[in-house]
Formats: sequence, structure tokens, C-alpha cells
Amino acid sequence: MSDALAVTDLHAALGDLEILRGVDLTVPFGEVHALMGPNGSGKSTLTHALMGQPEYTVTGSAEVDGDEILGLPVHERARLGLFEAFQYPVVVPGVSLDDLISEMAALAPDPATVSSRVAVAAASMRMGDFLTRSVNDGLSGGEKKRSEMFQLAVAEPKMAVLDEIDSGLDIDAVREVAELVEELRGDRVGVLIITHYSRILRYLRIDHIHVMVRGRIVRRGGADLAEELEATGYDGMREPSEAP
Repeated sequence: MSDALAVTDLHAALGDLEILRGVDLTVPFGEVHALMGPNGSGKSTLTHALMGQPEYTVTGSAEVDGDEILGLPVHERARLGLFEAFQYPVVVPGVSLDDLISEMAALAPDPATVSSRVAVAAASMRMGDFLTRSVNDGLSGGEKKRSEMFQLAVAEPKMAVLDEIDSGLDIDAVREVAELVEELRGDRVGVLIITHYSRILRYLRIDHIHVMVRGRIVRRGGADLAEELEATGYDGMREPSEAP
């Protein structure tokens, strides 16, 4: 069986600036992984490269369930099962969340199945009052992230990349978002959480942690690696070529 996400020797540059310098990262189905690292390490660039932001020059390989996604337009990557939850969810005035979900359903192989998922997810995530409101308009930070998790539940992707979903949230909202992520865990989806801090990871069952420094993965480990980083910071992390 293929992995939910398999990234091999991924390089990404913005103009003449090389940001990702050979990233190898695998997320199997059924697992929740975390990507941690200091500011400027390339974590968000990895997200942009996976989602097909056109300003980046990207080489290497990135597969979702065995399908190569590099070189494809964004909507084709989404069709193959890639989903991103944004650090700063976009406000879309005039487009209701229900309208957005309806467009998602229209593109699905079985729209009726999507409709049933909407009813279940809206009830469990308390989203009923938000369906008629414009997407993310007037919502608090926690409500926006809950809306993102609702869209993820409805979309049922193969691979979900959650870019700093704990950013700007108070401790109660962090716990709530983490609980929603755990509810979405399943053997047909892989999850990669990108974060600076370990606080959201305390409420999750993390299978593996990857540490990125200067555009490369320099350390891998289990959930206890987050606590080590909390205690020591990233200063002690080196690239493999820099090891004494």
C-alpha cells in the first residue's frame, strides 16, 4: 500500500534563493506526524511547494497515495486527495460556508455521500449556525480553525497538511482543535501538523516528529522529541553535514 504522502529529495527556490534543500518525508495512512522547526526553516515553504504555489521553483518528488503531484495545477492536487488547512484562514465575504460545501459536493464522485458527511460533521462540530454565514467572516480565531476542520471532515482527503493551526489560539481553542484532529484520524488519511511549539502536540497522539532546520530534515523521533525541543530549543539541532 502507498503512503498518504511521500516526499523525496524535494528542493524549492524563490528566485535565486534556495529554501528547501533536499527534503525526504513520509506520512503513512492512519498516522499523525508533526513537522517542527524555527522560524525561517522552510516549513511553510514545504506547504507552498506541495500545494503548487506558482512563484516557487520545485524539483524532486511528492506523491499522494502513489500519485505524483508536482507539476499539476492546484485543483488536480486536491482531486488526488491533498488538503491544506491554513495558518490564517481566508475570509470570503458573500460566499456562505454552505455554498462552499455545495461546490465541493458537486465535484465529488458521489455528491449524496458528501451531503451525509455534512450533516454528521455539522452536528458533531457544532457548525450548524455557521453554514449560512460567509466563510470565516466575523469568526474568532478558534471558530475559523473549527471551520477548517469541518471542511476537512467533509472533504475526506487522503493527506491533510495543517499549517500552524494553533497559531493565535488561546489554550482552550488549541485543545478543541487538537480534539477535532483526533476525531478525524483514520486509516484512510494521513495528517501532517506544522507547528513551532509543542503545546498542541500535548493533546494529540503523535506518531512521529520531523525537525526541519535550514531547509532540511535534521532529526526524527517519537512524541517525546517535542518535549526535548521544548526544553532545549532548536539551537542544538544541526544539519547532517555539520555533525562533528
